[in-house]
Amino acid sequence: MIAAVIRASLRNRFLIIIAALVMAGWGIWALQRAPLDALPDLSDVQVIVKASYPGKAPQVIEDQVTWPLTTSMLSVPGAKTVRGFSMFGDAYVYVLFADGTDLYWARSRVLEYLSQVQSQLPAGVKVSLGPDAT
Repeated sequence: MIAAVIRASLRNRFLIIIAALVMAGWGIWALQRAPLDALPDLSDVQVIVKASYPGKAPQVIEDQVTWPLTTSMLSVPGAKTVRGFSMFGDAYVYVLFADGTDLYWARSRVLEYLSQVQSQLPAGVKVSLGPDAT
């Protein structure tokens, strides 16, 4: 069977060359239009909230800052996971969103909910959003 294909290819050289050129052109055309990203962003869309409460112990920060922030961020639309971390003087809340969520839309929703919870936090707490990179 392979010998028959080779014999037919040798008899029809012109058709084989035309077919090879058409396939090469089609391959080049497809390669130019393929949506490739050299460094794909495989991480989830996340918004980081940093709260500073200088001079306070981690347990105080957990009770007075991290807990209110985390519970209010649970109701942000599209939030998949909310993680809160407390340490000496600082609290970090990571809000992870579902795939396909626009980063700037997510940041604006977190900012809305952050403005609502601001009144529940003790005086002296400085809350800010993290950088706009995942």
